[in-house]
Amino acid sequence: MLLMAGLVASVVLIFILGTAFKNPFLKAVDFAFYDQFSKQAVSTGTISPVTIVDIDETSLSAVGQWPWPRYRMAQLISIVEQANPRAIGLDIIFPESDQTSLKVLQQQFLRDFNLTLGFTGVPSTLMDNDGFFGHMLQQSRTVGARYFYFDHFNKDKGCRNNPFRIVDKSGLLSPHRATGVLCNTAALEDRLAFNGSMNNQHDEDGILRQTPLLIEFQGRLYPHLSLSTFMKAENIGDATVERDLYGLFIQAGEHRIPINRNGYFRTRFNGPARRQRYISGVELLNGNYDKSALSDRIVFLGSSAVGLNDIHHTVFDTQFPGIEVHAAILENIFNRQFMIIPIWSQSLILAVCILTAVILTTLFFLSKGAVVLLTGSALWMLLLLVTSFGAFTGLSVFVSPGIPLLLSITLFTFFSLSRFALEKRASYTWYRKLVDSQQLTLRAMVSMVETRDPETGEHIKRTQLYARMTAETLRNQGFYQEVLTDRFIATLFLSVPLHDIGKVGIPDNILLKPERLTDDEYEIMKTHAAHGRTIITRATKDYKIDAYLLMSAEIAGTHHERWDGKGYPDGIGGDQIPLSGRIMSLADVYDALISVRCYKPAFSHEKAIGIIREGRGTLFDPVIVDAFLAIESDIGKVAAALSDAEEVLTDG
Repeated sequence: MLLMAGLVASVVLIFILGTAFKNPFLKAVDFAFYDQFSKQAVSTGTISPVTIVDIDETSLSAVGQWPWPRYRMAQLISIVEQANPRAIGLDIIFPESDQTSLKVLQQQFLRDFNLTLGFTGVPSTLMDNDGFFGHMLQQSRTVGARYFYFDHFNKDKGCRNNPFRIVDKSGLLSPHRATGVLCNTAALEDRLAFNGSMNNQHDEDGILRQTPLLIEFQGRLYPHLSLSTFMKAENIGDATVERDLYGLFIQAGEHRIPINRNGYFRTRFNGPARRQRYISGVELLNGNYDKSALSDRIVFLGSSAVGLNDIHHTVFDTQFPGIEVHAAILENIFNRQFMIIPIWSQSLILAVCILTAVILTTLFFLSKGAVVLLTGSALWMLLLLVTSFGAFTGLSVFVSPGIPLLLSITLFTFFSLSRFALEKRASYTWYRKLVDSQQLTLRAMVSMVETRDPETGEHIKRTQLYARMTAETLRNQGFYQEVLTDRFIATLFLSVPLHDIGKVGIPDNILLKPERLTDDEYEIMKTHAAHGRTIITRATKDYKIDAYLLMSAEIAGTHHERWDGKGYPDGIGGDQIPLSGRIMSLADVYDALISVRCYKPAFSHEKAIGIIREGRGTLFDPVIVDAFLAIESDIGKVAAALSDAEEVLTDG
């Protein structure tokens, strides 16, 4: 029992350590449950406050390939701003000057060709595309984008601080610390009053499930573009990071936005891409749009074009545009549709793992059969699954059932194998007792014969060995291989002791007569073969006969038959005599020859072998004689080692 408890504890410890050290396989299991729960708990009744102005493939084909001139981007911003949106999130970074600006072209021609270009009829505001675009950004409710680096340093002084102030009051926040940042060109950055990061983070399997709403850079917390746009739309200047029962959250106005210790928000995608309201950029420029789709709404302006590589793999879609990720986050925030992995989830999983081990171990020790263990384990695993899914759908809390379920399956398998091993051991013990009982019965029957037969127990031991050695030699020589299996030979060895059990039916005056028997007495003595077969078959007629008893009856009834058909009791010959009877016949005659009998002294091994050789083809099966003669030296050693003390070897 202590050993079993130790093994169970070791299994539980392995799972706990795998969880603590974020074993990739266990994490993949957690992802699998999270994804399946997400697909089953899709909410289709939510209302999104977001409209996406998309510079899609059609827009790029109609207006021109990317990047567009900044005045074209300024047109888009102007059109959106005129519709009076709540805020505009610009999901595009412009880190370099617009090379199509007339001002830039003048500088290039002057530098490269020493030529001064002049333009007539062009307003001064259109000479510099970046300046024109920056002016438009300054006049709008636009939140710009920036990208943080974590693999190299870049202290770009062109980036201005975000006016949103976020303070950690929990003391538990540990956001990723950026080492560099990519901003817009200075002409744009100086005009953008608000900004936010456009970083996204895929999980180990390449699927986007969470987004870093907060990133630390140079000791300051910077919000994600989606969060900055939300705060701009809600006129929220300050936010705090606080803690409740489930973990950390951002308190922004009246909204509580749950995040984890690293500042990540777990996005609940409610289906594949294109669930949000989209307006193509070219349609916006052409005036082919519903103005109500922009008025008093949060607008994100970006691109879903595949060539711009802002495409992500989500639970529902392998081609999910990055711009729609922002929209999904805001949809979650406004509908309070969150997904929380509690700060105490690992501790709960640890406790459930321990409870799982206790429950399954108790079932194993208290149940006597596999049904209770199977039923109990299945019900426990079902309870884990239902409870986890219920918390997901009802409380928006995800505590993965993956590790406890895997532990349950592992322990169930372990206990099932242990139960099988224990039952097999008990079955083997019972089998050994049965075999021992059979052997005891056999010995009792043999002892009964020995009390009435002057032949000794050594005769039985010797004939057993002779028979087995002969059978093995026959098989090695290639004879009767389909019959002489290991089981047949073992059964033959066990059956030999009952070959003369029929002698219990012979009267004492004949069986124990010290002189040679008369012809009539010999005829009575010969009946012991038939008696032996009858005794065994009658004793087992109402039962399924074991192989060794069946062979015992066979040997008892045929070991005095002759190859030429002149034996008894049935007078059968050749292959009609069972193989076991033919082998026993030779073994019995050899042992009788080298043993003392009332009618003769013990013959020497050599003389006995000579008599057997003479009986080849008449008394005995020639093949069996040849096998016996092939090992005659080994036979002689057995005869000498187990000889009766009173035997005197003679040649006459």
